[in-house]
Order: sequence, then structure tokens, then C-alpha cells
Amino acid sequence: MTLAIVLAAEPAAGHLTEPPAHPVEPAGRVNGEPLTERLAAQWRRAGADDVRIAADLTELADLVAGATGPVLVSGADLVAHTAVLKHLATSPVGPTVALVLTDPPAAGQATVREERGQVVEVGAADASGVFGGALRVGAADLPALADAARRAGGGGPLGAVDRLVAGLAARGTLIFAHRVRLLVAHRVGDEAQREAAESAVAAVDEDRAELKLSVKERDDFFTTFFVSTWSPYVTKAAARVGIGPTGVTMISVAFAVAAAVLFGTGGRPALVAGAVLLYLGFVLDCVDGQLARYTRHFSAWGGWLDTMADRFKEYVVYAGLGFGATHAGFRYGWALALAAMTLQTVRHMTDTWYGALHDEAARRPKVVTADAGGIGGKLNAASTRVQADTGSVSYWLKRTVVFPIGERWALIAIAAALFGPLVALVAVLVWGTLAFAYTGGLRTLRARWMRVPVLTTVDAGLHRDDGLLARTLPTARRPLLLAVLGALGAAGTLVWALLAVHGGGDLPVWVPVLALVLLLGAAQGSRSPHDGSLDWLVPAALRAAEYLFAIAVGVAGRAPAWLIFGYVLVLTLHHYDLTARLEKRQSAPPLHAATLGWPGRSLLLAIGLIAGYASIALATLGAYLLVVFVASVVLAWVVLPARARGGVRSPG
Repeated sequence: MTLAIVLAAEPAAGHLTEPPAHPVEPAGRVNGEPLTERLAAQWRRAGADDVRIAADLTELADLVAGATGPVLVSGADLVAHTAVLKHLATSPVGPTVALVLTDPPAAGQATVREERGQVVEVGAADASGVFGGALRVGAADLPALADAARRAGGGGPLGAVDRLVAGLAARGTLIFAHRVRLLVAHRVGDEAQREAAESAVAAVDEDRAELKLSVKERDDFFTTFFVSTWSPYVTKAAARVGIGPTGVTMISVAFAVAAAVLFGTGGRPALVAGAVLLYLGFVLDCVDGQLARYTRHFSAWGGWLDTMADRFKEYVVYAGLGFGATHAGFRYGWALALAAMTLQTVRHMTDTWYGALHDEAARRPKVVTADAGGIGGKLNAASTRVQADTGSVSYWLKRTVVFPIGERWALIAIAAALFGPLVALVAVLVWGTLAFAYTGGLRTLRARWMRVPVLTTVDAGLHRDDGLLARTLPTARRPLLLAVLGALGAAGTLVWALLAVHGGGDLPVWVPVLALVLLLGAAQGSRSPHDGSLDWLVPAALRAAEYLFAIAVGVAGRAPAWLIFGYVLVLTLHHYDLTARLEKRQSAPPLHAATLGWPGRSLLLAIGLIAGYASIALATLGAYLLVVFVASVVLAWVVLPARARGGVRSPG
């Protein structure tokens, strides 16, 4: 249950079922209505199940002590669209979210400093925004809220919410920022300011603004100019006919699968039709997120499904291109598709972990600015300047050169339609490799400057995907060096296997054995501290090591190319499940232990290769992992939530 609390000069806190007998804050009337009553009504329309009035922070602390769900808090000096409060109440970015305005702060109002969507400092002189007098506090942070309220309980309601958010920040609570865009929210101090704010609210079409807000504030070049210019109309239509974000996601998947089939069929008409379907599928991929923001229908399931569907669609398209290139007579079409999928997955792993690194650095601003004169500091400052210069040539170049998903899908569609599947795959690999080198090099320099050991803040064993075998091996230090050696061993084995097969021979047994020894050596770093400035690269290096070794096993064992691709695809789904959970701050999948860990899987494949049954090993282990993945998804999103709601009784 969501509780909303309005801080006002009321004699006692009470349940707001009837208008209060005594007006709250006599000067606080808008169009003859007490502002506190207006805010309380708005909170109800914004989704609050219960609304209370508190005269001071002490009363607020007592109310919070009995709360079981999220708590919404605002002062009686806020004039805003109801949509602003609804967006704050339903924000998916984090459990605790603060409203941030761009207005100059008034006397007594808290200022904030924000980095990467997080409030990293309250009350800073160089603040980039002013606290908006409203926040949502997640259930896990309610004890900190109650403690902050009791310690700052004196002084009456004036400035009380500001003292509250400052107290939460001082306790290390992770607070995300929700900025007001297009809509109106002002903190007012007198009748003239109230009238001006109310006029500003009335001048904005709330629904039209919400539709515009459904589009991401900063997106990539292709998406901004070739999708978001018309996708809101599709979003509006989907909302009117009652299609939800999940339904749009499923239609998008169907379009991508159809495009992949057409790419595999070949022929100019099929390639052009596939390119059109791929573009429309990407439009729908944007629409599902826009629809969720427009209707405020967010869920952990929807976010997880969107992440998994994006990767599945892209890799199915790679499969279609690989089949099409092979069908057209190119011997290594599937090899190019495998390379594209492996490269993109490793890139995504570095993106995820660098994002986690940057978020951790944002919460430690003194560490980040300790060496502002070094090359990392200069790169960080330059990046900040470019990002702030929205719309400039340098801004769009920076966003395009990293090869985001919109540009990838546009390149695939154009190259496939004009030149065919082979050129499309080569183009993706070339641009992807250059983008990986560019981002990897710059991020390495910036990470060395940040010096933030991000893996010490998470479950390293889980996100390394080590499994039981890694936990039984001796512990060795320097996990990044060990992971890189494992990846190099797997890469060398793959090259040797390709040369052996091309020459009509067999891979010597000692080669995969040596590679396996290096892989198990990488597993020994599982329990050592991941506190190096570059240890955020460890998960990506381990993914590269496992994928390359699996491909080498398939090549050496002369397994069908499509089987090798399918096995690696199942691995990517498993690993994207882990990264999606990391981004959403969720626990391990229910059946994670049954996936055997990357060392265990690699050991089984090596045994299969040495025994002469590489194809059977890939097929059997791939099918097993797929069944475990599907079962884990059903448990995580269907069975366990039903039991939590009391819909399913446990046996016995």
C-alpha cells in the first residue's frame, strides 16, 4: 500500500477522508481551495492508497513507522501538475526518488547535485538543480526516513521536507533524481507566487506534454530523427486500443523474426521487405518503452522482458543474415554471424559494468575529482562538456560512433537491402569492432582515473557466473589477468581449430586441454578481491573466454555451424538475464546453481570434444541450459510472485 504524507501546519495528523475543519495554512489557498487539500487530492489521483497530513517531521516519523509500502512525501508549498506527482510516484529508476526542479532555489530550500540520474550531494553551492519539495521513499529505505525525520523533527513544516532529503542523503541512502520536463512544478512562498504557478499549470496541456515525455530525453541520432518524430502517434494509438507494452514487445519480436526469415530467403524483394520489417520492428521496440512511460505501466517483468527481447531479436537477425550469406554461396556466413553475436555480447557486458562503475563513482565525488589534471580527468571533463552541448555536431558524433542499437539496425536494414546479408554482417563487424576499440580505450583511461572498485559492491561470484566448480578451486589473485589469459587461451584454441579443419586435419588433444587449464586458472580468481581499477572488465573477459572456447570445441569437432550458433545464443540469454538483474538490482535467478557455471560448462564441452562427441555435447548441454532458463523464468515471474500474493500454496 502506498502512503502519501503532506507536511502542513495542521494541529494533528489525520486521515484525509473529509475536508479538515480548520483550513491548513490560511495563506495557502489556490482558487479558494487550501493548498494542502489540493495536494492531498492530487496524491490520490497520482495513485496513493492513503493520504495523511502531518504537522511536523515527528508526526511524519510516527506515520512512516507503520507503513508497509512506498511513502510519498511533499510539503504544502508545491504547485504542480498531477502528472508530475504521478510520474514521481511511478518512477521506475529506483525505490527512492526525489523531485528536482531547475528553478533558482529560494531561501531555505535545499539544492542538489546530480550525476547520472543520482542525487550525490544535497546543499552544494554549485548545485545543478533545486529540490522540488517531494519525494518517494521505497520500503527498504523507510527506517532511514523515519530516523532522518526524528532527528530533524523540530522547526515546524517550513523547510521540513528539505531537511528530510538532506538527512536521507547524509545517511547514504541512494536517491535518484526525477526532473520536471514540459510539465510545471513550482515551490511557492506567497500568494503572488501561487497565482503565477497556478497560471503556468493551466497553460500547459497535460496529456500532450505526457505524450512528448514518453520519448526519451536524450536518444541516439537515428532514433531521434527517424523514429521518435512519429512513434508517439503509434504510442497514442496503442494506448487508445488498449495494447500494453508487453503486447507491443511481442509484435516487435514477430517483426524481427519475420525480417530474419526474409534475410535468410535471399532475393532482392525479400531483402527489401526484411529491411522494412526490421525498421518497423525497431519503431515498435521504441514504442513499447514510450507506451510504458505514457500509461505509467511499469513492472519488473516488463523491464526484464524488454531487455531480453532486444537481444533475442538482434541475434535472430544475425542468424538470418548468416544463413542468407551461406545460402548465397559464402562458406563462412554462420561464422560471421557468430562473430557479430559474440562481439556484441562482450560489448554489452562492458557497457553494463562500466555503467555500474560510473554509478559507484558518482556516489563518491571526492574520489572522482582527486586527479582532475590527469588524462582520465581531462577525458571526463571533455565528455561532460560534449554531453551538455546537446544538438551540436560533436554531441551527435559521440552518440553515433559508439554504434548504438538504432544505428546497428539501420545499418543492417540498409546494407542488407542494397548489398545483401554478407555485406550487412561485415559492416556490423567492422563498425562494431571500431566502436569497441574506441569506447574500451577511453573507458579504460577514465576508469584508471576514477579508481573505483565496483565489483566490491556487488556479488562478484554471481555476475562472474562461476558456479560450484570455481568455488572448489584454490584461490588466486589478480582476477583480471587470469580472465584475460583464459580468453587468450580460448582464442588461440579457436584459431588453431580453424587452421586444422581448413587443412583437413584434427586439433591436437593437448590444445583444448591447455586452454581448459587456462580457463580453470581464470576461475581461481573467483574469491579474490576485485578491487582493481580495471576489474570491471572481468565479467566481459570471462564471457569472451567461454564463448570462444565453445566455438572452438564446435569447430574442432566439426559440429554444424547452426548448432554452434544456437548453443552460444542460449548462453547469451543466460548472461543477459544476469545483467538485467544487475541493472534492476535483483537477486540471482531461481535455478542459477543448475546452470553449472562457466567453468563447469567448459569442462563438459572439453570432455565431449576429447571423447569425439562435440556435436552431442553442444546439443545436449544447450538443450539442458535452455530448459533451465525457461524453467527459471517461469519460477521467477509466475510461480514465486503468485506464492508471494498467496495465490499458490506451498506443498505440505
